[in-house]
Amino acid sequence: MHDLSTAFVTAFQLILSLDANLLEIVGLSLRISLTAVLLAALVALPLGAAVALFRFPGRTVLVAVLNSLMGLPPVVVGLLVYLLLSRAGPLGELGLLFTPTAMVIAQTILVAPIIAALTRQTVADLNEEYAEQLGSLNVGPGRAIWTLLWEGRFSLLTAVLAGFGRASAEVGAVIIVGGNINHVTRVMTTTIALETSKGDLALALGLGIILLLLVLGINSTALAVQNTARRLYG
Repeated sequence: MHDLSTAFVTAFQLILSLDANLLEIVGLSLRISLTAVLLAALVALPLGAAVALFRFPGRTVLVAVLNSLMGLPPVVVGLLVYLLLSRAGPLGELGLLFTPTAMVIAQTILVAPIIAALTRQTVADLNEEYAEQLGSLNVGPGRAIWTLLWEGRFSLLTAVLAGFGRASAEVGAVIIVGGNINHVTRVMTTTIALETSKGDLALALGLGIILLLLVLGINSTALAVQNTARRLYG
């Protein structure tokens, strides 16, 4: 019990003193996750909207696939990206394995289906609500994509935040493709796993506290966005 209390005290000291090693790990984690979410959103938002608005053969199957990919196992994504970027893989010559770029790729693949599936549902609901108005203005699916994405921006921001929450808490894929290399690819989740296995609970607890605060901040922001949308648009 004494050792545990000492670890908690040391963890808070690391946070309050802005320990350089801790800040480096947190900073790299945020850069990788934010980059992955941005790239995923650029692809997933218009993709989800297009799937919601256009009618084409195999659309039902595609919707089912998107929904299924929301639960894509991180270790499977990590393995696939590893095989893609390894020396024997098709992109091995780029030398991206065990770099932050490889971690961004893995997180983007994990996050994109989440944002796309939630976007599809949001835009589909908005399309039903505005179908008569859009039809009277002769607005086709191509133009309606951007109109409905704007109309659903508050709900879609929540979807993006959900993707960021998934990315920031990910460990399986990033440890496979990043290698957990000190000062290179060591992020919060992989450091917590490593330091806990070594028995160094202070750094693990410090990063765990920051990660919990980050998740709490994400959830609070998502709730605030939803409440704002309700107040503004009923």
